[in-house]
Amino acid sequence: MIISVPIAIEIPEENTIVNQESNHERKEELDAGALFVLQSKGSWVHCGYHLTTSIVAPALLSLPYAFKFLGWAGGIICLILGAMVTFYSYNLLSLVLEHHAQLGRRHLRFRDMAHDILGPRWGRYIVGPVQFAVCYGAVVGACLIGGQCIKAIYLLFNPNGTMKLYEFIIIFGGLMLILAQMPSFHSLRHINLISLLLCLGYSAAATVGSVYIGHKSKGPEKDYSLVGNSEDRLFGVFNAIAIIATTFGNGIIPEIQATLAPPVKGKMFKGLSVCYSVVSMTFFSVAVSGYWAFGNQAEGQILSNFVVNGNPFLPKWFIFMTNAFVILQISAVGVIYLQPTNEVLEGVLADPKSGQFSLRNVIPRVISRSLSVAIATIISAMLPFFGDINGVIGAFGFLPLDFVLPVILFNLTFKPSKRTFIFWLNLSIAVVFSILGVIGSVAAVRQIILDAKSYKLFANV
Repeated sequence: MIISVPIAIEIPEENTIVNQESNHERKEELDAGALFVLQSKGSWVHCGYHLTTSIVAPALLSLPYAFKFLGWAGGIICLILGAMVTFYSYNLLSLVLEHHAQLGRRHLRFRDMAHDILGPRWGRYIVGPVQFAVCYGAVVGACLIGGQCIKAIYLLFNPNGTMKLYEFIIIFGGLMLILAQMPSFHSLRHINLISLLLCLGYSAAATVGSVYIGHKSKGPEKDYSLVGNSEDRLFGVFNAIAIIATTFGNGIIPEIQATLAPPVKGKMFKGLSVCYSVVSMTFFSVAVSGYWAFGNQAEGQILSNFVVNGNPFLPKWFIFMTNAFVILQISAVGVIYLQPTNEVLEGVLADPKSGQFSLRNVIPRVISRSLSVAIATIISAMLPFFGDINGVIGAFGFLPLDFVLPVILFNLTFKPSKRTFIFWLNLSIAVVFSILGVIGSVAAVRQIILDAKSYKLFANV
């Protein structure tokens, strides 16, 4: 099922003519980051691959955990609303980008869009830094999840093994180091096609595994009651909402749309349709089956419920296969969220007048990207509780970038009348999700405070 919201907008006819001369001048002004990393060569199918990898990630395996704080009704309602609002918001953002491209000012980066519509300070000091924090936080989180999955495989076949989590994170960092050398966002299209197939694979495995365990009564006794006192339940609800919002988060819609070969009109909607077809198959199946099987005993990542005290509830080969799919796909997710960092670094270090594969540009590219991955690997190894920190980043970053800014940018660009439904719908979305972002940030900080006593550098969790 593809969730779509029809949008009717009248754009003056003269604005639909692409100003070729302005586009040519714009191309000449591109810095090396935009010129080399954000190459506009892709089709809407490639766009669908990029979108799917950036949204349908292993974070969806945490959805049953979110359901345990919301219950059946609350969980399903929040999941449906998250899908509807993000699909709607991403389409609005795409329309804003298309509109400015038709006027001869194609925005390749989120900060460029904010600079042009909200003002230079917004682009430079707010949107740009928030996007960078969110995306690089996703890279660090990818390293941590990858390391945890490798460790799970290791313990599956060697329960008494002595290797530590940070060693597995370093191993995963080596894989990321290789993939990070792909020269441009567009060059990731084939990797992201494989990523799409992998996310379908581990989502199907998680669903089948949950149904098997729940049906065979091998797991815990099913209990769907909400646990904890009233305060814990309240903050649990906001934590769950932040988890769901972050799972639907993207934060790089302009950069993904920048990979489309012009003209871009209508292509992003097709790409989003591909992405949300996968979303509808994966998010709902994993969330419903995982919560049905384990109830309020669902772990932070549902695969953890498949092994209890070293005893697997499923064949070892099945658990190995599922974790392997996650490891390979999360590496693609990490690389796609590394692209804004790559673009910034190449904008500073590369020379747009030299060839992309000249020694002048290849050497700085390899060094800068290797350092980026190395730093992310070190952070995730040092701070294996980074999931708590990512909760703050998600509430503070993904909610504004993906829920609030798109509707504001749309209203400022197209200026719909205050008498229209779309104006008040957009205003309502901006207000509601701004409030949720603040409350989610408070809930995430509270969780950090509660967990702080167990924090330890290079902990083997």
